[in-house]
Amino acid sequence: MGIVLTQSNTFIIGSIAKLLGFIMNGIFNALSYIGIENIGVCIIIFTIIIYTLMIPLTIKQQKFSKMSAVMQPEIKKIQKKYEGKKDQASMMKQQEEINLVYEKYGTSMTGGCLPMLIQMPILFALYPVIRDIPTYVKGVKDVYMPVTEAIMNTNGFQKIMETIGEASPVLMNPKAYDYSQADTIVNVLYKFQDSTWNTLMEKMPSITDLAQQTMDKVTHLNSFLGINIGEQPLTQLTAAFHNGSVVGIILAVLIPVLAGLTQFISVKLQPQPAGDDKDNPMASSMKTMTYTMPLISVFMGFTLPAGLGLYWAASAAVRCIQQLAINKYLSTKSLDEMIKENQKKAQKKREKHGTSAKEINKMATTSTRNVGTVTKGKSGISEAEKEEKIQKAQQKAQNSKPGSLASKANLVSRYNSGQQTNQPKAEDESSSKEKKGKKK
Repeated sequence: MGIVLTQSNTFIIGSIAKLLGFIMNGIFNALSYIGIENIGVCIIIFTIIIYTLMIPLTIKQQKFSKMSAVMQPEIKKIQKKYEGKKDQASMMKQQEEINLVYEKYGTSMTGGCLPMLIQMPILFALYPVIRDIPTYVKGVKDVYMPVTEAIMNTNGFQKIMETIGEASPVLMNPKAYDYSQADTIVNVLYKFQDSTWNTLMEKMPSITDLAQQTMDKVTHLNSFLGINIGEQPLTQLTAAFHNGSVVGIILAVLIPVLAGLTQFISVKLQPQPAGDDKDNPMASSMKTMTYTMPLISVFMGFTLPAGLGLYWAASAAVRCIQQLAINKYLSTKSLDEMIKENQKKAQKKREKHGTSAKEINKMATTSTRNVGTVTKGKSGISEAEKEEKIQKAQQKAQNSKPGSLASKANLVSRYNSGQQTNQPKAEDESSSKEKKGKKK
């Protein structure tokens, strides 16, 4: 079964992880072909490719954020209008009017959520790929296979590996993992640090030379700017303090600090939700995230393998660059242009759902300074409500029989509302036939 045994088996996440693993494997092979065998470089290139592919979703999400800043005052007016009304009819009417605002701007309530829902499984799938690289990258797995085979040929290897696997930093419970499989052994070895390799060689003296050779190769693969990305920065920091190495201390804190700093800059560059914290819960959560997420990244960056911290730092740096480009792109587009683009994209959806295009287009072309104003006549109903009723009446009349009372009533209605009355040909023919019948 090869490397499949240790891959993520989650239905959606697992499938996406396999696809991402295929990309990572291709990057490693391409770099190996030109003589660069380095997991750190692979992670950076891999991150750039994945986040580049997600740019369209990011732009869509941020367009919605920009639209939301304009829509929010209108939605608040509607909510204020129905404030305190809890009956079903009022709540349904409120929802209809809010939906109409979204339709006017060519978007929907899910416009901001959908790109995020697509992105989340991809982001979750990235972690098993980076955490268990030998599982998805054959070239890295091949480095571990000679020592893995030697371990499995050693008497009592399973109990020894289970004992090592349960301890830090591996933490792979034998109840959850099958230690009789080569793939499990490879996964365990990939999580080894220098001290763990020494423990293995003490318990299996017969494989010491092979284990040392593998350890050296792995160190070469994991070495990035003098940092072993397979080890926890906290472990490296402790060792640097013990040895009194200033350079070691700087290198140990470099990736966690970069992960937190780039995360902070990335969040700050993103468009901020409109409104006060009280009125807009999103604005409050965004403000909280600006400071909490970088701190979490720093903490986890110290306690997890440096490879994951490198991914966080690289992904945040890529997002910063992308965000600057997206901000520049969106600054060149006016709100009216974005509305027109959205309307074109939503045209087919509106036709499919039978939405009144006339009313929507009328409001979409209204000046953005005047949209959302509700004017009421003597009857006490808004112009939007009046227009809606007229549209429904016209639709009903169009479906009525020529010469019927409904059809004639529609003529009177249009005459009273000052509209042109273009009599359908079918109705003219029907009326002429009636006249001829009376003459006879």
